[in-house]
Amino acid sequence: MEKLKIISSNARKYFLVKFKFVIARIILIGVFILSIIFNGIILIYSFITLVVLFIIKVLTSRLPLQTDEYDGPYTYVYKQEKKDKLKLDIWYPLETRKKYPVVFFAHGGGWIAGFRNQPNNVSWCRYLASRGFAAVSIDYRYGIKSTMFDILSDYDDALKYIREHSQRLGFDDKNIFLMGLSAGGHMSLLYGAYNTFVRDFNAMKGVRAVVAYYAPSDLQEVFSVTDSVFAKIATRTTLKGSPKKLPNEYAMYSPIKWISERMVPVLLVHGKEDKTVPVKSSYDMYESLLNYKVDSELIIHRHGGHTFEFELKDIDTLKIIRDTVNFMKEHIKNED
Repeated sequence: MEKLKIISSNARKYFLVKFKFVIARIILIGVFILSIIFNGIILIYSFITLVVLFIIKVLTSRLPLQTDEYDGPYTYVYKQEKKDKLKLDIWYPLETRKKYPVVFFAHGGGWIAGFRNQPNNVSWCRYLASRGFAAVSIDYRYGIKSTMFDILSDYDDALKYIREHSQRLGFDDKNIFLMGLSAGGHMSLLYGAYNTFVRDFNAMKGVRAVVAYYAPSDLQEVFSVTDSVFAKIATRTTLKGSPKKLPNEYAMYSPIKWISERMVPVLLVHGKEDKTVPVKSSYDMYESLLNYKVDSELIIHRHGGHTFEFELKDIDTLKIIRDTVNFMKEHIKNED
């Protein structure tokens, strides 16, 4: 199955969204000019301001579909790194069953910010639980002090934890869906693409599909396609250098470089007006998936920006959220 959907409503509804993008670009140009004049000091303060604004945004953002039909969260420590305890939260459906299909959820934040139980992630997990899935939201180390390898090791260890404890947790370990937003989507895609490419079938045991919202697929393009200061600094910080200096590392951690015909089904979702991770990222990934005849689907919100599902309440956004759940339900493997 290969599908491309471009979702669009009346463009006049999104005048304010477009206006904010224009203002943001004007501010970005002003910051660049001032940085030249003041030897980069303005750039540093601007980045700190962007991080603060990001935190405020995620603390106030939620899905437009709210529900109270869930049980949880239940919190577990899946790993300890020195003094840091890495945790995961689990939300369950209210309906009692012997075992539940699992959505393994990774938050966004450019690998340097965000946390498992911030309101936007919680709203996704609650909604997924209300639709019959056990939703697992994980924390992982940040790229400020840790490396991309460390972060991916955390992702892998959290997934191993839920597999090893699936019976106690009530999970159906034959039906695991990897889902992530932005940087979390990148990690979900990379985990699926790399492990299927190298034929690590133990790592992919039970993984039925990958769902990636506005995820970077080629990390080198963060520096050639996007104008986002945050995206560039976050990527450079996590990979410990620029793509010019570390081309092999950037290629190694780019999901698009590892696509093969063995890749599990993929749903890509993106906003056409995304200025942080341009929609080209998902178009390119989708084209690569089609070239290898991977069961895949791409949904584009014509007026959506980065994290659009938390900002827009239009019928198209609601449809995309529901289509996401339906995609996963269509790929549940039922026992004979």
